[in-house]
Parts: sequence; C-alpha cells; structure tokens
Amino acid sequence: METKKNTFSPDAVIFDMDGLMLDTERVIVPVWGRAGEILGYNISQDVILKMVGISSENARVVMLDEFGGDFPYDQLREKARGLYKKEFEENGIPHKKGLICLLDHLAAAKIPLAVATSTRKATALEMLRMAGIVERFTAIVGGDEVVNGKPAPDIFLLAAEKLGQPPSACIGFEDSPAGLKGLCAAGIRSVFIKDLIEPPREVLTTVWRRFDDLSEAVQLFV
Repeated sequence: METKKNTFSPDAVIFDMDGLMLDTERVIVPVWGRAGEILGYNISQDVILKMVGISSENARVVMLDEFGGDFPYDQLREKARGLYKKEFEENGIPHKKGLICLLDHLAAAKIPLAVATSTRKATALEMLRMAGIVERFTAIVGGDEVVNGKPAPDIFLLAAEKLGQPPSACIGFEDSPAGLKGLCAAGIRSVFIKDLIEPPREVLTTVWRRFDDLSEAVQLFV
C-alpha cells in the first residue's frame, strides 16, 4: 500500500477498463488460448499476455510476428470474443476489488470520469452496461476511436479532451505496461494497480502512485 502524502488534486480521472475496473483478463486470457486450439494453433500464455492492454491492431502485430503473415488473426479474435461474451452473459462481469468504493467517493467529490480502453467502443459500452457502471462516466473512449493505440498517448489525450481538461490536470488508472507508457507519454500522472502483469522497472519508474487495490486510492482525493 502506498503511503506518500498526496500533493496534487486532479480535476478529472481517466480509467482503463479490462483488468483495472473489470476483472475480465482472468477470463479473456485463457479464452484466447481455447480459441487458438479451435483453429489449430497452440498459443502460449506468454504470447497472450503480450496483447494485454494494447489495441486490436497492435495485438494483430504480436500474433503475426509469432505465427507468420498468414495467421488468421481476425478469425481468432472473433472466435475469442464469442467465447468470452458467452462467459460474461452467463456469469456476469465481476468488478475489481474496491471499484465501487472509489467510484462512489469520486461521485461525491463531483470529479468527472472517463474510460480509455483499447477495447472497441461498442464492446466497451456493452461490457460497462453489463457491469452496471456505464452511467458513472462522462466520456468513454474506445481503441477504435484513435489511430495509434496504447502505448501511444492518443487515447488518453482524447479522453482528457472529452473531459474538458488538460492532461496535466488529470490522473489515470492503469494495470498494464502499455497503458502506463501511454499515460506517461500523454503527460498524465499514473496510478498503477497490478492485475496479471508486473511492468518492467523502466515502466515502474514513470508511475506516480501504486496501490494494491482501487479502494486504497481513495486517499488521493481527500
């Protein structure tokens, strides 16, 4: 748990979605493996983890680099999406620990919120509705709304713009190395909450604050 005294009061907050607010990556990662098996490919978890937090097009590059230019990425993505959508429809989408506590606190403080996710916007809206939190956000930006996905800063800059705030007035919550890199490049203070991946040291040196779960981050807004 972070114990540094907070000396910055943000005017807006930007959240990643998968693995940060929604506990989806633990479902999605093995689903990609099952989708690969259906199509006749053995996709290791190490390869799948390289796709966490990045855009669909950047994920395509990862898979083509691993399996060659004729790899059926679009077919794999649609197969995986169908499998995890079925899982979420049957079992719901769980929140990450402390999410509602933090969102309630930010609502009481009247701090505007945005989502900046590599997931396509239509899918993100669907997942946030299923999780019961879509109405919490002033703006929702999907990976298909920017040319360059995470780790580029584009999606965070667009989210800040939609919130009507300069990047320097915002903070961003992320769980992935790509997202943390994007926040740094955007000039937005980053808050890291670990999910599946511990970022490399050079990424961690850019992090403004780190907490074990979202409820601990309430201290940033008191």
